[in-house]
Amino acid sequence: MNAVPSAATADQTSEAGRPLPVIAVTMGDGAGIGPEVIVPALLHPDTLRHCRPVVVGDAERVRQAAGILGIACEIVPVEHPGQAEPAPGHVHVIDLGLLPADLPWGELSAVAGDAAYHYVRVAAELALRGEVDGICTAPLNKEALHAAGHLYPGHTELLAHLTGVEEVSMMLSTPRVKVIHVTTHIGLIDAVNRIEPGLVERTVRRGHEAMVRAGTARPVIGVCGINPHAGENGLFGHGEEETKIVPALEAVRADGIDARGPLPADTAFYLASRGDYDLIVAMYHDQGHGPVKVLGIEAGVNLTVGLPVIRTSVDHGTAFDIAGTGRAEPGSMVEALRQAAEMSTAPAAR
Repeated sequence: MNAVPSAATADQTSEAGRPLPVIAVTMGDGAGIGPEVIVPALLHPDTLRHCRPVVVGDAERVRQAAGILGIACEIVPVEHPGQAEPAPGHVHVIDLGLLPADLPWGELSAVAGDAAYHYVRVAAELALRGEVDGICTAPLNKEALHAAGHLYPGHTELLAHLTGVEEVSMMLSTPRVKVIHVTTHIGLIDAVNRIEPGLVERTVRRGHEAMVRAGTARPVIGVCGINPHAGENGLFGHGEEETKIVPALEAVRADGIDARGPLPADTAFYLASRGDYDLIVAMYHDQGHGPVKVLGIEAGVNLTVGLPVIRTSVDHGTAFDIAGTGRAEPGSMVEALRQAAEMSTAPAAR
């Protein structure tokens, strides 16, 4: 088996002398690549320098993933996050024991979908009780989730429900571009109908707050239009930019937020990738997701902005086609853990 990399230190404090934040890592769909990206990510030296991770999932499935990867490590079941003492070669798991030992890899399963729901539920409860400082989620499968009777479009909406929040935003972060979405998992016609000045304004404000919290004191925000060329002064569309976006920009600018637009989406992301904008506001799902997946999916991180708890996630799916083969790339999980730790600025006393 492969030896695990050694951590530089097993100290429980950061370089600044603060306690390392405790991050709950939900295992995602156990039939997908979640367990396979979790094991190497939690053993990575950078992870142990930034946080104290604890998996919420099934210990046996994590153990199986380590075996597939050929990684020699100790899978340690714990009852609560406080028992997860950081140590090289150890993966701590709050073991819910929800999956059968012979669950096939790479196959849609209502059992796995139900388990994925409960991993998130338990992590949210831990966060609301202050037992963890943030949540980092491995991917779940929406079809499996629905097959189990949990009818949520995805993690974002599920966590909003579990934490009692009516409205949150999805933010995607890569080394080259960051984007926050006004609408996400709804059809394009429904998205255009839902966009209105209040929603745009709240999204821009959430994005600004998240960027400031992550260390950008005065972020420059580019706001996309809805139509091609941002409507080109009414040539395309029916004046949506003027009625749905411009009033929101006027409101946030009055409070000192540097939000520019509406911008043609086909140039906004190019300008952001070269550094002109710190954050892009996309009006709908594919307007934001497409460029992000081209510009940085390998290190992409998904953040839910507006929750009472920090939540980050890998920016990829369950990848059933390679699950159980040991071919999954853990880089996005390492980065998601780093960003969860970075944004968890005030670890709770335990």
